[in-house]
Amino acid sequence: MKNTFGQNIAVTIYGESHGESIGVVLDGMTAGIPVDREYINAQLALRRPSGKISTSRQEQDEFRIVSGVFEGRTTGTPICIVIPNTQTRSKDYSATRALARPSHADYTANCKYHGFEDYRGGGHFSGRITAGLVAGGAIALTALRGKGIQIGTHIARCGAVKDREFQDISKDIDSLKSRNFAVLDESAEIEMKQKIESVAKEGDSVGGVLETAVIGMPAGVGEPWFDTIEGILSHALFSIPAIKGVQFGNAFDMVDLMGSQYNDSFRMDGDKIVTATNHNGGINGGITNGMPLLFQCAVKPTPSIYKEQETVNFFTKENATLQIQGRHDPAIIHRARVVVDSMTALVLCDILSGRFGTDWLYSER
Repeated sequence: MKNTFGQNIAVTIYGESHGESIGVVLDGMTAGIPVDREYINAQLALRRPSGKISTSRQEQDEFRIVSGVFEGRTTGTPICIVIPNTQTRSKDYSATRALARPSHADYTANCKYHGFEDYRGGGHFSGRITAGLVAGGAIALTALRGKGIQIGTHIARCGAVKDREFQDISKDIDSLKSRNFAVLDESAEIEMKQKIESVAKEGDSVGGVLETAVIGMPAGVGEPWFDTIEGILSHALFSIPAIKGVQFGNAFDMVDLMGSQYNDSFRMDGDKIVTATNHNGGINGGITNGMPLLFQCAVKPTPSIYKEQETVNFFTKENATLQIQGRHDPAIIHRARVVVDSMTALVLCDILSGRFGTDWLYSER
């Protein structure tokens, strides 16, 4: 199992849902980036469960930075962040060890690792592992902010409930920073939470769509053919549990239009080259064009539901039924938003370091 991503700034994640700890190692981050522990805490809080719309497993995520940071700044050496697991209930999973939970990795992990995988709570495949990405992503987000690059993600759709689209992207990103439930329209939050609570009462779950915007990216970043911006971002985003689709710009929404309707016309805005529309999401030929990066991620309904489901016992090779017990989320989209922000930041730091050199991320403050 390979757990490292990135060429210039490499991200390694480790741990299991019910193991002693989880964490992240960042290798290659330039020296001198401020590390604000309160900001890391705040980012981790956005990923934690919240009320009736989340699992009852409450981890405090009291992280420790054990290397790579000195006197509040990165040192340029590998940064290791450890997050203990304190609220495990492994007995919830022992009785159903051989039953493949539908849409989970139980069966495929058993095939790949010959039965030696840690199955408790999904083990290394659990969304719990994303806490390390969020902790490391907070450092990457800080580095990007120092270069004028901002990232924001909102819940574009949850079930059949829609949020409004990005309008003034800079202001919208600022507004999302203060929102635990990431929507741009407050009325959408009420409806979405009602939808999540409704399906939770039925023992079911719901998914949705996250939309991300990145502003401040310079033009000319991306390496065709095989290391395009879309290619590398998609590679990383698909590693986040529950993400089953990624589109850039208005890709799938615009396939029935003519080229004359879809093309983004170029024009001058003072001394800056811009496009009149942004259907391509700020990317041409796999390379940034200086417009905001825009992409969406489809988040599937949480697979752990309380309804009885058909499955198989992969030890005895017999058909079976399964009714899951334990603590599970009726929706994870509101918690996944900060994971997408963090993963995007880590990927962009890696790509920008490859384009301009690692020290480009450092800026005097």
